[in-house]
Amino acid sequence: MLENTTILVTGGAGFIGSNLVQELLKYDVKEVIIVDNFSSGSKWLLPESEKIEVYQGDVLNDEVLKRAFSKRPDVVFHLAAHFANQNSIDHPETDLLVNGLGTLKVLEYAQIANVERVVFAGSGCSIYGHDAPLPLKEELPPSMHLDTPYQIHKLLGELYAFFFHDYYDLPVSIVRYFNVYGPGELPGKYRNVIPNFIYWAMKGKPLPITGTGEETRDFTFVKDAVKATLKAAVIEEAIGEAFNIASGTETKIIDIANKINELTGNPAGVTYKPRRDWDRSSRRRASVEKAKKVLGYNPETSIEKGLEKTVEWFKRNWEFINRFARF
Repeated sequence: MLENTTILVTGGAGFIGSNLVQELLKYDVKEVIIVDNFSSGSKWLLPESEKIEVYQGDVLNDEVLKRAFSKRPDVVFHLAAHFANQNSIDHPETDLLVNGLGTLKVLEYAQIANVERVVFAGSGCSIYGHDAPLPLKEELPPSMHLDTPYQIHKLLGELYAFFFHDYYDLPVSIVRYFNVYGPGELPGKYRNVIPNFIYWAMKGKPLPITGTGEETRDFTFVKDAVKATLKAAVIEEAIGEAFNIASGTETKIIDIANKINELTGNPAGVTYKPRRDWDRSSRRRASVEKAKKVLGYNPETSIEKGLEKTVEWFKRNWEFINRFARF
């Protein structure tokens, strides 16, 4: 269904975006247009292909968006974001501009261009709040007591997406990612726990756990998340709907740390730090029943296998990763 289509991916040089672009090139698409300001993404992550055209700039730049949408994309994957929680605490106004106004602009241009589908990358770890009952289900109302500007503005992006669907009949689907990890994610100050743990482990340092280590998260391997994202772009029943994209299982942070130390041969163990003030979620587990039923989503990669693949990628690309890590 993607054959001979023009695809626009905002944030296409980022972690999930670059994995999505790699997967798209396996199909006989006509062209992949990437909009990215490279604030967290990297050209190094992008595959070489004559089908890729990159417009460097962010989603607040009307000139960049006009040039990208002049290519008349059939499908838009809106993955560009100001990431993530601590970054939004430190820079709340930038977070609002990128995740709020930037999303609004992308939706406006998509509506004018009459695209066939917009897939918006939401955040399942954001919308439900820290005290929602487990497993987290899509029918739960969004929390009015969110913990960071990032969570607030990712919810705002969903509200805009649903507005454009309801008012303009824009065909929108929303994928709510839960703790996506895997090859392609560079470590850094505002990055996720798994790439940072692997980075420190490969440097022979103790892995810093903020909290007790008994906290759980629902970790999703990036290849599984990408498959679900593609399905959300082509399945008719996905229009106007939001889907949890997760593994459906809980994993303790201490277990992640111990496994990474084992895979990297790091004898330094772990060290404990106080939990961050905004981090009030002790447990996370999503229901993926809706995604299974509508999208045919099937998370295939266990956390053990996913960590092995991610550590292997780090080892193969250590010279570049060490150069691009941003702490």
